[in-house]
Amino acid sequence: MAGNDPQAMLNALLQPWHEAVDDPAKAQQEVLQRLLESYAQTDYGAQRGAAQIETVEDYRRAFPVATYEDYRPLIQQVMAGEVNLLLTEEPVSWAITRGTTKGESKFIPMTPTDLRMRINAGRAMMNHVVNSGRYDLFEGVNLNLNFPSVVGTVRVGERDVEYGYSSGIYVKYVSAFTPIRSVPTQEEIDALGGGKTTRDWEARFELAYEKCKDENVTLVGGVAPTAIRFAHYLRRAHGVYPKDLWQTQIMTLGSVPGINTRYQPALKALYGPAAIREIYGATEGMFGQQRDERRAWVPNYDLFFFEVETRPSAMRPSVSPFDSAQDGLRTGRAGRGLKMLHEMRPGEMGSLIVSTPILARYKIGDLILAFRPPYFRCIGRDRWWTPWRYAWDEFNTFNLGRL
Repeated sequence: MAGNDPQAMLNALLQPWHEAVDDPAKAQQEVLQRLLESYAQTDYGAQRGAAQIETVEDYRRAFPVATYEDYRPLIQQVMAGEVNLLLTEEPVSWAITRGTTKGESKFIPMTPTDLRMRINAGRAMMNHVVNSGRYDLFEGVNLNLNFPSVVGTVRVGERDVEYGYSSGIYVKYVSAFTPIRSVPTQEEIDALGGGKTTRDWEARFELAYEKCKDENVTLVGGVAPTAIRFAHYLRRAHGVYPKDLWQTQIMTLGSVPGINTRYQPALKALYGPAAIREIYGATEGMFGQQRDERRAWVPNYDLFFFEVETRPSAMRPSVSPFDSAQDGLRTGRAGRGLKMLHEMRPGEMGSLIVSTPILARYKIGDLILAFRPPYFRCIGRDRWWTPWRYAWDEFNTFNLGRL
C-alpha cells in the first residue's frame, strides 16, 4: 500500500457495503437485477425467463427454492463440460465442503467473478483498521492456516477435475490482490498434499510455525477450530503459545457458530488480546462479516440476494438498560413465512436462502437469528434442536443473547 493513501483505499472498498447496509431494500433490488442479467445468459436462467423478470415476486414465481440435492444433477453436468448450464464463465477450480450432504461432499464451482467477490471477506479486517487507525497491521503478515486448494481429482466423463477447499482456492488466486501478505503461501501448503489425518495437519502446522516464527503476525484468519488446534500444537511441539511469539492485532474467523461466545475465551487465552471478528460464509460464498464490537455479523447486501423461510421462535432479544438496542433474551413468537433477510424482526429466526452468481434461490441449510438491524447470527444448521442448543450455549457462556 506504499505510495497510496491507505485510509482512502480502504474506505473505497468499504463504502459499497456501508451504503447497502444503510438502505438494504434498494441494494437488494440492484443485486437482484444484476443477478438476473447473469442468469439470463445461462440455460437454467433462460428456461425460467430471467431476462423478463422485474420484481421479487416474479423472481420467486419463476425460480423455485432449491437445495444442493436439487442442484446436484445440474452441477454434475457442469463438471462434465456443460458449463453454460449454470455458469457464464469457466470455473477456475472446484471447491468441496468440509461437511457432508447425505454422506457426500458438495462440489461447488468457483469462477473468476466468485473469487473477486470473496475479497470482501476482508471487510471485517479493513473496517477494524479504519476504526482503530492501526494501519501498521499491513506491515505484518497473515498467518495462513487455510485448507489445501487441491485435495484430489474426480473423473467426470473423460475429464479429470481438480478439487480442493474454498479457503485455500481463495488464498491461491486472490491473496496477491489483498493488502497483506499470507504466510506460508498456499502453494507451500498444497505441496504437503491434501490429506486430512492428524499427521497431515501437524505437517501444515509445522510449516506455518517455521515460516512465521520470525515474522510479525498481525492477522490470523480462517477456521476457528483450526486456529485453536494450531495453538495447542505449538504448545505441544515447541513449548510456546501464539501469544508468546506474536502480538496479533485481529483474528477474522469463521466456519462455526459461537466464535464470539463459546470460542472466545480459548482464543484470547491462546493468542492474547487480539480483536475477534466473525466471518459468516460457506463454500458457496462469503455472506457477511462482523462490523464492530457487537458480536454479530452484518450481511453483504451489495453482493448477494438474501431471503429467509422464517419459523416461530422462542427467543427474542430484549431491551437492555445499558442500550436502547434490543439485546438479551426473552420469550416471544414470530410468524412463519418467506421474507427478505432485511425484513426480519429482532428475535425472529429462519432458514437462509441466498442467491449467488452461480446458484439462484439456494437454501443453504443454515438457521439465522435476527438481532436489531443490521445484526445477525448463524446459530447452526437448520435442525429442530438448533435453537435449543443455541439457548443452552448462551446460558453456559453467560451471554444470554447480548450483542
